[in-house]
Amino acid sequence: MTLFVSADGKTGRATFRDRAYRCAIGRGGIARHKTEGDGVSPVGDFGFVRVLYRPDRGDVIGTRLDIAPIGRTDGWCDDPGHADYNRPVALPHDASCETLWRDDGLYDLVVVTSHNSDPVVPGAGSAIFVHVAGGPDYPPTEGCIAFAREDLELILREWNPGNDRLVIA
Repeated sequence: MTLFVSADGKTGRATFRDRAYRCAIGRGGIARHKTEGDGVSPVGDFGFVRVLYRPDRGDVIGTRLDIAPIGRTDGWCDDPGHADYNRPVALPHDASCETLWRDDGLYDLVVVTSHNSDPVVPGAGSAIFVHVAGGPDYPPTEGCIAFAREDLELILREWNPGNDRLVIA
């Protein structure tokens, strides 16, 4: 899947299996140098690591990726000074963390990407996910990529973890 920024710099267009999908990008656009909290989606070539979903908000989807339910105490550490930075954690936690069990629906279906994962570099960005868009106008994200839920489900059903990549250019 290749993602490009629209002419207005506010949304993206992703191509996967010869189909184009509208998507939201970071509020700061895209950038080659990602830093924690800058609001940009990182330029790069990323794998999809696994899928997480809210079990109370939809059935398990068919995908070749590892898939797991999100629990009420699941979080993701976004504190660059902590040993758990850019890793899943249990809440409450002694560092700054993002809560994965959200009321707004963004993480009803979420894909963990390989951004800043091997090795994890403190401050180079955390929780860069692919998730559900925040509405029909595709409002910007904090650095993630977001699709309409039905588009994301289709992409995940067809995703081949051995071959497919998310390329943000």
